[in-house]
Amino acid sequence: MKLLVVEDEKALAQGLKFNFEQEGYTVLTAEDGPTALNYFQECYETDDESVDLVILDLMLPGMSGYEIAKEIRRTDEVVPILVLSARELSEDKAYAFDCGTDQYMTKPFALPELLSRVKNLLKRKSLVKPALAQTKKLPVLYKFGNVIVDFESFEIEVGGERKSLTNLELRLLKYFIEHEGMVLTRSQILEDVWGEQSAFVTTRTIDNFVLRLRKLVESNPAEPVHIVSVRGAGYRFMPEEAAE
Repeated sequence: MKLLVVEDEKALAQGLKFNFEQEGYTVLTAEDGPTALNYFQECYETDDESVDLVILDLMLPGMSGYEIAKEIRRTDEVVPILVLSARELSEDKAYAFDCGTDQYMTKPFALPELLSRVKNLLKRKSLVKPALAQTKKLPVLYKFGNVIVDFESFEIEVGGERKSLTNLELRLLKYFIEHEGMVLTRSQILEDVWGEQSAFVTTRTIDNFVLRLRKLVESNPAEPVHIVSVRGAGYRFMPEEAAE
């Protein structure tokens, strides 16, 4: 298993590298964003050498950890990203999750807990990958109604107007599309889309995200025809408006 540690404090980076190597992991270290992304891309292009998990500081020179997480998610939606940061505000944690990270630990931290979290994230990844391999692969550009979704650019085009999506908005929309016509419960969505982050959010969060998506893709968000509510159950995605 290969880990990428993105940390500009050299002593800490070397300490993490030593301890992870003692656990049997191969470890790459990077002090800044461009170096980290270069390492990640080079490994990603060689399947048997891809990075299995990223440990990411947020306060880095030139390029923040938030930006790095967004760029990694454009390439790989599955690789676990664990934030290790001195930032303790709930706003920082929420934004990190919006950028696609999986777990968040604050400094100073307990090494046994970090090792345990890494182990669990890697185990979860090994279970997720086979499931994803069975999922129907969507085209880069997906059209429904008057909406065109561009999964690579994190943008949608509605009636000729382009709009940007956050990582979580795109993940939720993609999840709906992949499960076209199925009734999806809030707890199911929370577990499958938010994953490890679900401990930090509630089912009300899903309702808020659905409202945001409706404002982006529905002609009349108050009377949605694509992301529809199923009373007492959850939501259903319908690519075409149901006939009267």
